[in-house]
Order: sequence, then C-alpha cells, then structure tokens
Amino acid sequence: MASDTMTTNVKQSRRRQRGFTLAEAMIATVVLGIAAAGVLLPFTSGARVRAEGIRRTLAARLASDLIEVIINTPFDQIVASYDGYSEPQGQITDVSGTVFTDSNYANFSRDVDCEYVYVPQENGTQAPKFIRVTVQVYYSGKEIATINRLVSE
Repeated sequence: MASDTMTTNVKQSRRRQRGFTLAEAMIATVVLGIAAAGVLLPFTSGARVRAEGIRRTLAARLASDLIEVIINTPFDQIVASYDGYSEPQGQITDVSGTVFTDSNYANFSRDVDCEYVYVPQENGTQAPKFIRVTVQVYYSGKEIATINRLVSE
C-alpha cells in the first residue's frame, strides 16, 4: 500500500513538471501580444505625427519663400506676374528658379492668388494701393499651408 501511494505521488509530481498546457501557452501569447501592442502603438503614431510636422514645416517655408519673392517684385508687376501662378506637384522651384530635386519636395505644389484691395476711404477711381497675396501649399493635393499677405506700394 505504501508503494502504491508513493507511485501515485511520483506520477502526480511528474505530471506537474511536464510544462505548460496548450491553453496556458495561448493565454500567455495573448497577454504578451496585448502588452506589445500597448508599447508599440504610441511609437507608430508618434512617427506619423512627426512626418506630418515635417511636411507642415516644409510647406510653411515654401509659402514664406514665395511670399518673399512676390514682395520683392515691383508693385505694379505683382498681379500680372503672380495672379494665378501655379507650380504643379513635384515642380516646386527655389528662389533662383531651379526645381527642387530633393525627394522631400516631390509631393508639394503651390498656387498664388493676387487681388487688389481698396480701403473704405478710397472711392475706387484711383489706382489701388494694396494687393492681397495668398499662397497656398499642397501636399499630395491636400492643402497643408496658406499664407495671406497685404502688400502696399
């Protein structure tokens, strides 16, 4: 009888030492997967936010650079030169007129609208003294930055 009890105890201890059951391994995998997702998801969304920030910074710089070029144009030539001006996607130029070859600029495009602005004190019979210049920058067709500037003589 003592040997039967000892044999049963040995069998039970061996059964306990075999390892994880399939159910335990699956539960551990699910818990590990949830924990990994909780750690990795902020990194992927952070990378997306960072890329969007870089695009917005480049777009603001592109709009600002074009506004500066327009401001340095003689007042009486601004509307004739830049109203309706457009640079298609991938054809953005720098201040010297050279197309950017950097791949960072490949999906950008720019549009310019210019219109004469009359202040309430003017009756509209004299030459306008102000032009509102609007530069819009797009990334893959989506507007990403706009700058409005009032230019005077």
